[in-house]
Amino acid sequence: MHTLSTRHLLGIKDLNKKDIELIFETADTFKDVLNRPIKKVPSLRDITIANIFFENSTRTRLSFELAERRLSADVVNFAASSSSVSKGETLIDTVNNILAMKVDMVVMRHPYAGAGIFLSKHVKAQIVNAGDGAHEHPTQALLDAFSIREKYGEVAGKKVVIVGDILHSRVALSNILCLKHLGAEVMVCGPTTLIPKYIGSLGVKVEHNLVKALNWCDVANMLRIQLERQDIKYFPSLREYTMLYGLNKQILDSLDKEIIVMHPGPINRGVEITSDVADSKQSIILDQVENGVAIRMAVLYLLAGQTQ
Repeated sequence: MHTLSTRHLLGIKDLNKKDIELIFETADTFKDVLNRPIKKVPSLRDITIANIFFENSTRTRLSFELAERRLSADVVNFAASSSSVSKGETLIDTVNNILAMKVDMVVMRHPYAGAGIFLSKHVKAQIVNAGDGAHEHPTQALLDAFSIREKYGEVAGKKVVIVGDILHSRVALSNILCLKHLGAEVMVCGPTTLIPKYIGSLGVKVEHNLVKALNWCDVANMLRIQLERQDIKYFPSLREYTMLYGLNKQILDSLDKEIIVMHPGPINRGVEITSDVADSKQSIILDQVENGVAIRMAVLYLLAGQTQ
């Protein structure tokens, strides 16, 4: 069996193009499994996986848990709000206590960037990063690129614009790295205050006019405004942001060509995207959710294969 070049999945920057293609090929197989009447395979029987979430999550946590159960893994769920973390227990102590119960793999979301990297150096279990602060969200980038590949046949040569709060988005960074690995052209679009200062060093274009960016692209990935990470005001009001950077059906219909619209969720309807766009035939948002389970099954399966 082909294996990944890394023992953990901490970020897209740790993967090479062959790793990403292997994950996609494996996900193709698992997507077939998910469309069968019996949606379960015994691939990870006797493997125990702990989902450790220090931040709120709906889609990602459910997607990982469903992927684990579809692979027949034993699943342990941990929420920081109802744990000894609230009593002052450290991250390493928390995880080591869980590992003492013979857990093989940890899926972790944490509010601080680099938490997964730190943990991987101090515990024996394999770590899957389910999002760390404003740093990376590798499985989201993989499922986004997989969805583009599914729609167009390949990612190479496609033009993708990422619109919104680039500065605070872990999805944006992981997407840029993944898409560049696969040969796509990437542009970011948003207010100057929400575009990182050194974004050009990643080899992406920058555009501040939404209509120009949409006319350039094949795919628009609309990000929400991450108010929970903003300690100062980066723009006057949400209403003004929506007027300049919100995607509505009128703008979509006025473009020179038909593009596809993506969103990593959760959607703030009426802010970055209107309901008639989110629910239109050009939207592949629910395809992304479906593909998320197959991608996460592939990642868990390939990582677990290294321990067998």
